Parts: sequence; structure tokens; C-alpha cells
Amino acid sequence: MAFRATILTLYPEMFPGFLGQSLSGKALARGDWTLDCVQIRDFTTDRHRTVDDTPAGGGAGMVLKPDVLARAIDHASEGDSRPRLLMSPRGRPLTQARVRELAAGDGAVIVCGRFEGVDQRVIDGRQLEEVSIGDYILSGGEPAAMILLDAVVRILPGVMGNALSGEHESFEGGLLEHPHYTRPQVWEGMEIPGILTSGHHAAIEKWRREEAEQLTRARRPDLLPAQPVTK
Repeated sequence: MAFRATILTLYPEMFPGFLGQSLSGKALARGDWTLDCVQIRDFTTDRHRTVDDTPAGGGAGMVLKPDVLARAIDHASEGDSRPRLLMSPRGRPLTQARVRELAAGDGAVIVCGRFEGVDQRVIDGRQLEEVSIGDYILSGGEPAAMILLDAVVRILPGVMGNALSGEHESFEGGLLEHPHYTRPQVWEGMEIPGILTSGHHAAIEKWRREEAEQLTRARRPDLLPAQPVTK
């Protein structure tokens, strides 16, 4: 069964965007995954098609209304058990492990927030899993949803030409990826490390592991397991 992505958004014209190109675009054309967009505004009931209102308690900005968004979610996910995600800067950080969990499932319903946020009652009432792609703020959840889907689609079966490509990269195995080199052998006075052209596969794997550990220790020590405290 193809991976089914349903996007709830005020700007469906933004999709598929870059997801229609390269690996994800070819996979979409083949039917390896499907993409449907639901216009949240279609589920309003007033003549002005109002989707937001002022925040309770005062403050700047507007908040997406729970009744409108809930109707859109119910329509998009009726009769299926796909996870319901809300792209949000306050969500849990997206990890490669979570990406693999999503890729192993039937798909996802993804809500793209706008304005100041989403009424907490619809987050609780519809069991939305808040997901963040980083510690920064975007104008809306659409770019974040595309990034999440790009990460998921590329590891679906058959999408990458070489299945091993998805196994030897950053965050797989808890480390950043080792450095890469290719021809020419010498470029601007810098040579490819000799070990990589030695033909000794065990030595090459050992070098790559050591380089990955060194990079991770220098740039992302938070990814390394905690070391036991010694007296």
C-alpha cells in the first residue's frame, strides 16, 4: 500500500512544491506515495469563511479556530488510523528514528499551522502530535510539512536507487556522517585520504567510524551516549 499524506492547509497551492521534483517527484508519479491537500477554509460555516479569531486573554495575532480545524481533521482522517501531526515550533524535534517510524506506516495527516497558533482544545481533542523541525519560526507549517515528507518519502521502499544509501548517513546509528571524497585524486593540493583508495574494506570502515565519532563529538556531542560518572 502506498504511503498516504494528507495536508491540512490554508494554502494548498503551495504543494507539492519541491516534493514534485527529483526522488520524491518520481516516486509520486509512480504511485509510491500519494499527496492530498485539504483546504481548511472549506470547513467554515459563516459567509466570510473565517478560520481564526483573537486570542483569549488578549495579545497579538490570531488563533486558528478549533471548530473549523476539527471539522477539517475529521474529514481528512475519517476511518483511518494514520498519525495526526501538527507542525509546530514547540513540538518534539523531528528525528531520523521518528522519520523511519512514519515511513513504516500507512501515511500521516499533517496540519499546517498559521498565525499565532492553534487552539489547544483541538490539539488535545484530536490528539495532534506536535512536531518541530528546528528552533526557529516560519510563517506557517507548510515548509515544515514538506521537509518532513521529504525525509519520509526518500526512505520508502524503492525510492532510492541504492537501498544502502539510507543506511550510511547522518543520524543513522546515532552519529553524524563521515566525510566523503571522489575523483580527482588531488584537487587544489588536497589529496583523498590514502586509506580510502587502499582497497582494505575493514580498514576503510574503521576509518569512517572513527571520523564519524570525531565529527559527532565536535559538532553534536548531545547525540553521543552519556558517559558513566567515575570517582
